[in-house]
Amino acid sequence: QSGSSFHVFDQGQFAKEVLPKYFKHNNMASFVRQLNMYGFRKVVHIEQGGLVKPEKDDTEFQHPYFIRGQEHLLENIKRKVTSVSSIKSEDVKVRQDNVTKLLSDIQVMKGKQESMDSKLVAMK
Repeated sequence: QSGSSFHVFDQGQFAKEVLPKYFKHNNMASFVRQLNMYGFRKVVHIEQGGLVKPEKDDTEFQHPYFIRGQEHLLENIKRKVTSVSSIKSEDVKVRQDNVTKLLSDIQVMKGKQESMDSKLVAMK
C-alpha cells in the first residue's frame, strides 16, 4: 500500500477486539463518526463508471495528514469544531440577507393570497 490510508478488513472482529482496547465502546459506527470528526474520510473506489461493492469486508479511510513515515504531520489532525467565533461576520450578513429576502417574498405571497381570496369572495 501507499501508506496514505488505513484499512479495516473485518469490521466485526475490529469492533470486538480492537475498539474496546482504546475506547469505552465496541461500536464501529461510533468509531467512524469519530474519524469523520477528525477529518478522516472513507475511500470509495469507482471503477468502470460505477460504484464497486467489494467482495470482502474492507473499509479504507484516509486523511491528508495521515501518511506513513510522516509522524510530524499527525499534530495537524484536529477535531473539527464549529464555534460561534469561527463564523465569519460576512457569512452572518449573507444569512441575514437571505432571511430578509425570504420574509419579503412571504409578504408578497400573502398579499397575492389575500387578493385572490377577495376575488374569490366577489365571484361567489
